[in-house]
Amino acid sequence: QQAFAAQRLQSKTALANIVQERLGIALNPEALFDVQVKRIHEYKRQLLNLFHTVALYQAMRADPSTNWVPRVKIFAGKAAASYHSAKLIIKLANDIARTVNNDPTLRGRLKVVFLPNYNVSLAESIIPAADLSEQISTAGKEASGTGNMKLALNGAVTIGTLDGANIEIAEEVGDDNIFIFGNTVEQIKTLNKEGYNPRSYYDNNTEIKACLDWLDSDYFTPGRPGELSAIKRSLLEGGDPYKVLADFQSYADAHQKLNAAYRDKKRWAHMAIMNTAMMGKFNSDRSIQDYVDNIWHLTPSS
Repeated sequence: QQAFAAQRLQSKTALANIVQERLGIALNPEALFDVQVKRIHEYKRQLLNLFHTVALYQAMRADPSTNWVPRVKIFAGKAAASYHSAKLIIKLANDIARTVNNDPTLRGRLKVVFLPNYNVSLAESIIPAADLSEQISTAGKEASGTGNMKLALNGAVTIGTLDGANIEIAEEVGDDNIFIFGNTVEQIKTLNKEGYNPRSYYDNNTEIKACLDWLDSDYFTPGRPGELSAIKRSLLEGGDPYKVLADFQSYADAHQKLNAAYRDKKRWAHMAIMNTAMMGKFNSDRSIQDYVDNIWHLTPSS
């Protein structure tokens, strides 16, 4: 465990050096590196992560004396050129980062980083440094996934919905070594059938309301109030098709549990090692053999 943790700290320090060099943001390698790197898309729910970031920021400001787990929220990914909503999510991430990273009341306990120009070379630095892998797409929307496998193989513990390859990862690593949250596919179907009303979550959850109301202000966009209001409208008036608000509280509760786990260094090291050790099922040889046997129905040539 000590050797594994030491190697991970080395990878986190290397990533912190890249962030310092490219963005001028100083990171604490001992902090929890909370990583979401993937294509920017509404169903992948970077918004859910960003709203949790805002809620965490509000809580830290309200009670700076609490012994908070230091955390670095790391985002990276690209959006389609004409995908306006995705571009607005990128803007929100950078606006939040600018505000949070320059707030002296936090004393460096929360940092937000959006690394531009995400590519394979950058992934090679981010993935081995991730403590937490955010795989939080709406249940039923992520058919599979390979990013979550790469992150788990490198020792990142997953927080995710019961969706895509998260289900198989959970089966391999065990329920004690992954954080599952949110509505299942069947529960999403029930919400839709019964008539999903995102405004009910806004009206009844003070954290959600505070996060969305800040978007109408100029808190993250000084001198330009309402510049982010379209995000709030898309959720409350657009029907929140990806159930961001419906899963928010379950997601926040899962983060509370993983905070407690991260404080226990031995427990977290064990979880990380189990994620690396149990990824054998996802190797390419086994995957191709499955295709040969079950999809292609090939037989060896004589």
